[in-house]
Order: sequence, then C-alpha cells, then structure tokens
Amino acid sequence: MHDMFLVEGFYVETVEGLIFTVKGHLHPPGSVIAYLRYLPHPQGERVRGGVRYRRVYSFEEQYRVLEEGYPQYLAYDEVLDQVVQRVPLRSVVKVYDPREGAVELSRRRGRLPPLMEDALDFLELLSAKSGVKLSDLGISGSILVDMTTESSDIDVVVYGLESCYAVHEALRELLDKEEEGVAKLRSEDLRKLYRAREAVVPFEVFADQEARKTIQGRFRGREFFVRYVKKPEEVDERYGDRTYRTVGVAKIKARVIDSSDSIFTPCVYKVSDVKFLEGVEVERLVEVASFRGRFCEQAVEGDLILARGKVEAVTSKSTGESYYRLLLGGSSEDFMVRV
Repeated sequence: MHDMFLVEGFYVETVEGLIFTVKGHLHPPGSVIAYLRYLPHPQGERVRGGVRYRRVYSFEEQYRVLEEGYPQYLAYDEVLDQVVQRVPLRSVVKVYDPREGAVELSRRRGRLPPLMEDALDFLELLSAKSGVKLSDLGISGSILVDMTTESSDIDVVVYGLESCYAVHEALRELLDKEEEGVAKLRSEDLRKLYRAREAVVPFEVFADQEARKTIQGRFRGREFFVRYVKKPEEVDERYGDRTYRTVGVAKIKARVIDSSDSIFTPCVYKVSDVKFLEGVEVERLVEVASFRGRFCEQAVEGDLILARGKVEAVTSKSTGESYYRLLLGGSSEDFMVRV
C-alpha cells in the first residue's frame, strides 16, 4: 500500500466501489483522510466499466451519504478534534497515483479521447515551459479515475517545492500572454464558478479575486485547475506532532505578512494586526489556512483581508506551545477577500 506517499491529488477506491480523494499530508496510522467523490448509483450520470456512478459535491452531501450507507468511513479524530471522512487502508482495493495517471496518458498517446489528448498536451507544455520533468507532474480528478464527461476539467497536480514554483511561474507567463492554447477564465466562466461555489461575497469581489489567480484558466477551451503539493519530506509536521482544538467561529480583519505558502494545498497565510469583528476572540491568531484549493492565491504579502472560518488552537506535542489559526473551508459560509 502507498501509505508512505498518499497525499493531495491521489484517489483511493474501497471494497464497496466508493472513490475518495485524498486530503493533505497528515493521516492517522493505518488510515487516510479523504473526501468521498464518487459512488456506484443506478441513476448516476457517469459510467465506468458498465457501472453507473454519482458524483458527490458538497461536504454536507458527502457526510449524509456516508452516515446513511457507509458509517465506517466517518470517525472522530482526536488530533483534529472533529469527525472526519477516513478510509482504513485495509478497505482500499486500489490507489490512483496522479503521476502514474500521467504516464498512462503518455503511453496511450494517439489512441486517447480528445479530452485526454488535450490533458497530455497541457502537461507536456507545462513541462517544456518550466523545465520540470513529467515525473513530478500528475493528472488528477475525473481523468485519473476514468469518470469523465464532455465538460470535464483538466486537473493537474505538481509535486515538490522547486517544481511547484517553476510550473507556477511558467503558467503565469502563459496566462499573461494568452498563448499556446492557454487563456484566462472569462466573465461567463467566473459567473459559473460563482454559482457553483455558492459564494457569500459579491460577484464583483469574487471575480476580481479569481481573475488574478494563476492556478486556473482554459487550455484549448477546456477549464483547468493546477494543484501545487509539497512532497512529504518537505512538510515539517507528522500526524500527531500538533493537536487542533475547535474554539468557535470568527470573522476577522488582518494584514497578510507572509503568503509564500499560498499556492500550495493546503495553503497558509501568516497574518498580523488581527481584529475580531464577529464570533469568538482569542490572543495570538497568527495564520489563516485551508485544505481547499479555492482558497489558494487569495492574497499576497501586505494585503488587508477579511475572512470568516473556524478558530482552532494549535498545540505542539513536544513543547506544549500554542497558537491560534483560522481554518477556512469547513462551512459554505467561510470566505476570504482582500479589502
């Protein structure tokens, strides 16, 4: 089993045929924290190997499906202080590795459906422009697990700090010049995204924010999203090194003082001058973080931000020292905007 390298971008399939997408780097011994993405369903709109599957979108729906039919994949996690979607490795029958997915596309070049040919060409373009070898790039999402539809996106994963920075810079140049088939999201794309995310900020604010990002766009008319992920050895934390305790919910105003981890999933923004506008108030809230790609590239160093999320006390197991963070993405009401 790949439990030494089961990180963001990977998928796992269970004995019941449920397909989960792996979240973050920190996993309990013998399990992987992952979100339900597809499940066999007679009315499902996706078909693979003669079986129909339904895609599950929102957290609320994922939890409901698991509670009703597969409660063994929900468990309270003492380190994270919350009920999480968790897959025991003994229940995993298949691991989908994005890097192997990219190699497989390469192997089938010329015999692929148009979406997959475009995905392969996009990977090769990013590799050529950035100097990053294809083995540090991966294909994720519906292409990886063979659940595509006509309107499927191209989901790319880049692994490793240096590779991430190189691809990010290359993609910024491609988007700025809008060349070689790469284009920024248009107004109608942003409206669709706004509706899909049920954003709680005004559309103009949302559109301004999203239009600046270099993690998304279109390639040959197909939408793409690029996820940047550190390799496990580049992460200075192992599961259990710190505990996370839920304190409550807050809305804050703060200054971003370090956004160097803003392109990664999970993303982190170091903040100062924090003012609490609603909800709980704590001393030493020093960062805003999220495991969701939508909160990447939301702000840069020097920006003043408004954000709403869950306040957590983070305590080091070895030193006992604590600080607080604002975690975004657990609720549909969470947001972060520049002001």
